Amino acid sequence: MLRAFFITLSRAGWAQRTITQWPFAWRAASRFVAGEQPASAIRAIRALNAKGIQATLDHLGENTTNAAEAAQATADIQLILDEIEQAGVRSNVSIKLSQIGLALDTALCRDNLLRILEHAQTRANFVRIDMEDSPYTDRTLDLYREMRARGYDNTGVVVQSYLYRTGHDVTCLMTQQAHQAHTRVRLTKGAYREPVDVVYRRKADVDANYDRLTKLLLDRALAAGAPAISADGRTPPIPAIATHDERRIQYATDYAKQIGLPKPALEFQMLYGIRRDLQEQLAAAGYPVRVYVPYGTRWYPYFMRRSSCV
Repeated sequence: MLRAFFITLSRAGWAQRTITQWPFAWRAASRFVAGEQPASAIRAIRALNAKGIQATLDHLGENTTNAAEAAQATADIQLILDEIEQAGVRSNVSIKLSQIGLALDTALCRDNLLRILEHAQTRANFVRIDMEDSPYTDRTLDLYREMRARGYDNTGVVVQSYLYRTGHDVTCLMTQQAHQAHTRVRLTKGAYREPVDVVYRRKADVDANYDRLTKLLLDRALAAGAPAISADGRTPPIPAIATHDERRIQYATDYAKQIGLPKPALEFQMLYGIRRDLQEQLAAAGYPVRVYVPYGTRWYPYFMRRSSCV
């Protein structure tokens, strides 16, 4: 009930207008958000890199309401790619397609996504396409496949274990034609309020599906030759196991050992401000670790969803 309440608040305009005026709200949000400006985010990434941890930088924002907002978000993402390059930090970027126009028009979103991927290519960087709530799932996967078919190998996608459909989606992503051979997948549990007919409701079922999907991804990584994280830390291996759940992490490490998957071919991902101890333990054990570092003025929806999970 409490989780559903926070997720509902994350979408409520009246709540956003009210809560973001409270000084203590930003103090609480700053645990999860690395500031409102790019310079703050770069400082946070430098601190992570110093501990042997990579980053994914996310310029916060979603569900833009007009083409001008989507264009500005696109420009902001291109700018942060420039900032990463100039700073020389070990980071890639994550984007939400509704931030660059998917809720408005698919063609508009496609054009903006092409601009971002092209810009990222010139910076030898990688773009993770985030997954949002289920009304966007098909269009997100379709645009991802289209970008790969156009030759943009510098992109990956996110899937969510609480959706019934995700096992099928992962199987399809892993068995696409040759240009899809190295689909890089970030596996999460999911953080949106969804209709009861599309998601597992019990935590035990979500967790069991997470382990099944982990096995699929690790098997695929081994079959593809166990591609490792890139030397500059920007391009991840095929499986990105994104969780703070120690049981899920233990399953992944145990299964990787069982099948002989090298540590550099498996990445663990966590959120900024959550389980720093576990991040450092995994990095010290030799696993690539990447922290999702959000920044920007539109922190309210992200903060409310995170509040529902901790």
